[in-house]
Amino acid sequence: MTTTPDLRPDAPAAGARFSPLQDLMYGHIYADAVRAVIVHGIADLLADGPRTAEDLAERSGTQAVPLRRILRMLATRGLFHEENGAFALTESGTGLRADVPGSQRATALLFTDEMFRRSAENIPDTLRTGEPGFETAYGVPFFAHLSATPDKSRLFDAAMTSRTGQADEDIAGAYAFPDSGTVVDIGGGRGGLLREALTRSPGLRGVLFDRPETVAGHLLGTAELDGRWRTEGGDFFTAVPEGGDLYLLKNILHDWPDEDCLRILRTIRRAVAPGTRLLVVDAVLPADGSPHPALALDIVMLMVVRGRERTAAEFEDLLTRSGFRLHRIVPTRAMSSLIEAEATGEAVPD
Repeated sequence: MTTTPDLRPDAPAAGARFSPLQDLMYGHIYADAVRAVIVHGIADLLADGPRTAEDLAERSGTQAVPLRRILRMLATRGLFHEENGAFALTESGTGLRADVPGSQRATALLFTDEMFRRSAENIPDTLRTGEPGFETAYGVPFFAHLSATPDKSRLFDAAMTSRTGQADEDIAGAYAFPDSGTVVDIGGGRGGLLREALTRSPGLRGVLFDRPETVAGHLLGTAELDGRWRTEGGDFFTAVPEGGDLYLLKNILHDWPDEDCLRILRTIRRAVAPGTRLLVVDAVLPADGSPHPALALDIVMLMVVRGRERTAAEFEDLLTRSGFRLHRIVPTRAMSSLIEAEATGEAVPD
């Protein structure tokens, strides 16, 4: 007796099962395919509805056959949907457009940039030496490279803004910001979180502190916030604005090793009075090894900078050693949690 193979289009070939290992091995292919469709503006061309690969190719200056194959593969990852010979964006794929709220286009371009690809290629050396793969590839630390390459610095700032847009809303909504006083956002980028805080608390004033070239592109210039904020450029390793009632430190500590985190925290502590609150916004890894989305980000820190994601106990140790007392940790809908601390009355450690 013979059997006839099932040749229906939706019937998988015998043994055609994707294992987790196989999916991981293809990871860089998916990433580069995402980058390719962004570079050619494919998602933007689908803003008004489905189009065929031929139509998309003509409008984007690409070739229809390879484009169809790329989109067909990315459809299996939930970014596109194919029906009746045409492709449409899914909800997830919409984030690849440049003109939508919460766009992840800049973030995807950053994490698929050669800076990250070359860093990842050096992970075998990182395991042997402990040195970031980025420094092996480029010969300088990551942030020094950004300072020397304005186009990469702009990409980084744009990615951080797009990556944290929704997160800023989630974070601000999870914390009761004061109705008055001054909040100082240390290393606050373009001020997305500060804008959310000031918007929610009309009596609050704010200071945005970061590199001069970063704060120059701030997001605070709205009529609603007029007269309630100022920007200041500087280096949080040496000095920060004094006199604030609440200090924010969002997604900063994970960029640095412990000794540099202590330098940053002690710089802040010297600028504030006892009792001043500090709100550290960072991912808090579970101590029991259970899954968490920041575990992958921890590897990005390993290969690009000398920072790391930390557990609650590790944050408490840093805070205690720099003159702060941990009060509580508040989870949010975002990847990050809110780590609330208070400046103690003890002398600031050197």
